[in-house]
Amino acid sequence: MVDRVKIADVAALAGVSATAVSLVLNNRPGSRLSDDVRQRVRAAAAQLDYRPNPAARSLRMGKTRTIGFVSFDVTITRYASAIIRGALDQAELSDHTVLIAEAGSRADQAARAIDAMLDRRVDALVIAAMRAHQIDLPSELPASLPVVMVNATSTDDRPSVLPDERVAGEQVAQVLIDAGHRRIAVIGVAEELRGPQRSSTVGARYDGIFAALDRAGATAVIPEVGTEWEPEVGYDVSYDLLGSTDLTGVVCLNDRLAFGLYQAASDRGIRIPEDLSVVSFDDDVVATYVRPRLTTAEIPYEAMGRAAVEMLLERSQPAGHRRVAMPLKVRDSVAQVRLAE
Repeated sequence: MVDRVKIADVAALAGVSATAVSLVLNNRPGSRLSDDVRQRVRAAAAQLDYRPNPAARSLRMGKTRTIGFVSFDVTITRYASAIIRGALDQAELSDHTVLIAEAGSRADQAARAIDAMLDRRVDALVIAAMRAHQIDLPSELPASLPVVMVNATSTDDRPSVLPDERVAGEQVAQVLIDAGHRRIAVIGVAEELRGPQRSSTVGARYDGIFAALDRAGATAVIPEVGTEWEPEVGYDVSYDLLGSTDLTGVVCLNDRLAFGLYQAASDRGIRIPEDLSVVSFDDDVVATYVRPRLTTAEIPYEAMGRAAVEMLLERSQPAGHRRVAMPLKVRDSVAQVRLAE
């Protein structure tokens, strides 16, 4: 094993004291060292490939410059893994390292993951979930440790970063309204999803959709769906719905439901968007591959990851709840309503 280069080695090569090396390499303000000394120290450090000892620095500063990231299914699903990318990018900008642990959906695993982070003396903690819901954090978690929830809330009301579902719901519904649609189905409504244990966000999505429809005086058709938003459910519900109603527009609560609707419409001989306009949520990869391409609101996973780290680093104890805009991806699945001839 190669010995780590020490400050004393840099000092000997530069012909200055170890104190001078420390002042230069740590950019300490107020020192009266000459430009010549500074240049010699930096040249010696580069020549010896000197790297600061992070353990020694953390003991000296009382900080490890490390953020713990505890994942609830984020690392193992493609839908939400962009949260990690956003957190990593933002941490790198501030010279912080991110330690990542996966808890799955098990409380005991989450407790062990958090304990491991505390053992490594992380300066702060990000707790992120693939499915936005309320998480019961271990009671042993120190109140002094800065924590931000991402795409999740906590039972003890820790600061959080969530998608701005209320605004997105209004915007998505407004796309149909602006195109003249007034008889609109909303597929995916299940009141049991409103509770925070099931979803921290879907209630706001519902509220936004129905607020926009109410303002426009639109008629909302709400089929019974249940809580599973999968393509087969979208197909079954849509096939029955399209055979018995005179809808011109549909809001699907996610892109997987919309994918099922597309297949049902095809089997019914209904053209999208000529006969039926469709809008949705999530911006799953399927949204750009179906034809016509689906208009949908993106869940801003990467932006939420960045925002969480920003909150942790901008103050010693983050506060409040931040809402991140959900970009509306306007594509080809909406057309102006056709007037009856």
